[in-house]
Amino acid sequence: MWSTSRYYPTIFNIQINQINDLKIHSKLVYYADDTVLFVNGNSWDEVFSYIQDDLRKIISWLCANNLFLNLDKTYLLTYYITNSNQPDITSLHIHEHDCSNPKSCTYLTSLKIVKSFDCAVSDGDTQSRPLSALFRIYLTRTPNAKYYNHLQDGALQAQRVTASSTHIRFYAGKPKNPWTMWQNRTQLEKILIGLCVFNFLIVTIMYLNPMSTESCDTVVYPTVPAYEESHSYVNTGQEYCMKESCVTTAATIIKSMDTKSDPCHDFYKYACGQWIKSNPVPDGRSMWGMFNELEMKNQLIVKNALEATPLNTSIKAELKAKMYFTACMDPNNTIETLGAQPLIDLIDQIGGWNISGLWNSTKWNLQTTLEIVHNNYNMVGLFSWMVGEDDRNSSRHIIQIDEGALTLPTRDLYLNVTANQKLLDTYLDYMTTIGTLLGGEPNSTRIQMKHVIEFETRLARFTEPEEDKRDEEKAYHIMSITELQILAPFIKWNEYFNSAFRKVNRKIFPKENVVVYSPSFLTNLTQLINEYSKSPENKTVINNYLVWQTVRTVTPYLSKVFRDAYKGLRKALLGSEGGEEPWRYCISDTNNVLGFALGALYVREVFHGQSKKLAEEMINEIKTAFKDNFKNLHWMDKETLIEAEQKADAITDMIGFPDFIMDSDQLDEKYRNLTIRNDEYFSNNIRAIKFNLLQYLNKLDQPVNRTKWSMTPQTVNAYYTPTKNQIVFPAGILQAPFFDQKQQSSINYGAMGVVMGHELTHAFDDQGREFDRFGNLHQWWNNNTIDRFKKETDCMIKQYSNYKVNNYNINGKRTLGENIADNGGLKAAYRAYIKLLDEKMVQPNRLPAVHLTTQQLFFVSFAQVWCSSSTEESLKLQIEKDLHSPSQFRVNGPLSNFREFSEVFNCQIGTPMNPSNKCNIW
Repeated sequence: MWSTSRYYPTIFNIQINQINDLKIHSKLVYYADDTVLFVNGNSWDEVFSYIQDDLRKIISWLCANNLFLNLDKTYLLTYYITNSNQPDITSLHIHEHDCSNPKSCTYLTSLKIVKSFDCAVSDGDTQSRPLSALFRIYLTRTPNAKYYNHLQDGALQAQRVTASSTHIRFYAGKPKNPWTMWQNRTQLEKILIGLCVFNFLIVTIMYLNPMSTESCDTVVYPTVPAYEESHSYVNTGQEYCMKESCVTTAATIIKSMDTKSDPCHDFYKYACGQWIKSNPVPDGRSMWGMFNELEMKNQLIVKNALEATPLNTSIKAELKAKMYFTACMDPNNTIETLGAQPLIDLIDQIGGWNISGLWNSTKWNLQTTLEIVHNNYNMVGLFSWMVGEDDRNSSRHIIQIDEGALTLPTRDLYLNVTANQKLLDTYLDYMTTIGTLLGGEPNSTRIQMKHVIEFETRLARFTEPEEDKRDEEKAYHIMSITELQILAPFIKWNEYFNSAFRKVNRKIFPKENVVVYSPSFLTNLTQLINEYSKSPENKTVINNYLVWQTVRTVTPYLSKVFRDAYKGLRKALLGSEGGEEPWRYCISDTNNVLGFALGALYVREVFHGQSKKLAEEMINEIKTAFKDNFKNLHWMDKETLIEAEQKADAITDMIGFPDFIMDSDQLDEKYRNLTIRNDEYFSNNIRAIKFNLLQYLNKLDQPVNRTKWSMTPQTVNAYYTPTKNQIVFPAGILQAPFFDQKQQSSINYGAMGVVMGHELTHAFDDQGREFDRFGNLHQWWNNNTIDRFKKETDCMIKQYSNYKVNNYNINGKRTLGENIADNGGLKAAYRAYIKLLDEKMVQPNRLPAVHLTTQQLFFVSFAQVWCSSSTEESLKLQIEKDLHSPSQFRVNGPLSNFREFSEVFNCQIGTPMNPSNKCNIW
């Protein structure tokens, strides 16, 4: 899987000091909406004394990183100050800012760039400095202005940066005489200004040349090779796009690339090398990439919109979202005051826990405990079940039973004790801490929790590896509840399901059909339960395990000491303790509970009709390109090919958001039975859990809703549903850098187009191919085609299994489906883009300073979507668990299989990016 906003896109972030919690001195500044700051109660001279040093740092940082700001553009500078007797800047952020609306400029401290050169300059300094031949920044304290300049009262001027110093002058008072200002220039400044005027005249003459046919948005530049001359496919004299969007995009692309790297050796490094150097994993995170950047922007948009929602709004769903978010933020300190009590009460309702209180094993009953844990509180443990779409009859719902939950992410973390002993010890420490916080005696708690880990290890032994679950037809086993009782008699299944469905007045009978995805798991589970049921001590272990599954699920809703307890285990698993800003956590949590209410707020802010129309056009073009390639598939027989074309034609798409969220009555109806109250964060979550349980219990006798969304609109992802034969692209991912109406087509197709092609290809990967055009699971390919397809996939399994990161090999079998989608999506999107160029019969304008053809730009845009940094622990866990390959192989893998890429970058056969043996499926 995969308008006007109050959010100003970040151009540069300079973290002077890394901090977890933003602490603002209330007497110094007023802070709101992440971008607004003005002085309150302190003299400007006092504030500027702290700003000056950081202005030196910011200019030095820009120079050191060879970055530049756009000419004649206004920027917003936000600076954060610590809460101390000597306030200090902790971080500086520069944002692109449009002050055309005076209201949006209230209380903003702005930067005005008067002149900027992105070339190296030497005027006798011992060292040449990039970026600034002449670089002035004007910082004003004057609010409510459309723009600022140095003639206004209170302007701070940062003069040219040399190798040895930064000159900063503060002007307070009346405007200066222009001639006096000229006299105050240094000799070098006068020379450079003269050169600027001369260059401006030359460009103006070229522009006014009557032979020129360029529009006002283009200017002609000489060409420069992309990597070296042999790799350049640039046509001399091609026009450059000089629109604001093009300049901004060009800056983003350039600052990410490492043009010293050979694109034919490691294209990921070529496209993302500088981005990786400039973007280490932020404190509190385990990985960082373009998806995360966009997610954070979307969170800020939602936060601002949610906080702006009035308490007297008539839209009840949005009010519930606001109340839930506020309860999470805990302004009245209610969560801390309640401490462990909400969970202690919940444990009592489950039936007690031997760790935190008195518990009698002789009165304990597994059936009763499972019915409470699973069917009252929708928790997992031993096994899991749900109501879902029937794979073999996608028009109806059916009860589905699958393996249970392990606390640690993979079975191997339990089974490979030698390699994971330190992690298992950390897990035991975490369990012991939580048990102790809930009233357990430390030594007894540790011993009992160790027995729980041993029980989970027994479950892990017969839990099927993910790579062995990929054959959907083999996994599907339909049987009656009577037959299920024979297969797994450790509980009375008919009574068990009736304990759930009586909540929606639905009676379950023994003849009711269910789908079991792993009968062998239930057989082994029965044997384990029978073994542990023979002694009171082992019955205690089972109950401790089941209650632990509930406890560890809800501890994030308790006080800080419970949340902090997880930090050690998180660091062991992911290389980071976490610690995101509280409001970000609360936005994410609100999204989990009332995501479509937040989605309505988000869509009104950022997503409009033209974006949806353009996305629809792109999907159709990519679908056509995907189908056109069927005739080149040597391994598929003609009969199956016709069926495949019909399935491709039948794929439906949903773009942006579901229509119902824009209808307040329908939106309110969705959440009508969900009760949210102020200052009841834990209880709000328990009510939400029960609300969701009732939602899917009610589905059993309902027909499948083929327009139901499984993601909220603000999600930065996309998905394909095989039982609906449907691809979905939320508004959250249809944003820059993935998609923008103002971006060139090469960038939209390279970034978002490949995502679209990826989801489309999932309909034909090793699992999606098993579902027909109606979304039903059955064999619709002939046996010979299936055999040839598997031979093609064997090539890709071997290719990706040979990829290694930090001495860990990728599992090519587990990641096969995603790798097929990555490869097919790239090819479909590129061929759709080339067809678009052919139809237009004209090469689009190039980006300034980006010495790439439009075809090369497509591939760079594709690669830069995957620019990312990860901790070593996070990368290791991804390789062990994730169905996706690590980022560098999501780029280099598909490109090395794509002949057209090697032609565009002139990669010789035998280079890493153009191997002689390529894996081609779709």
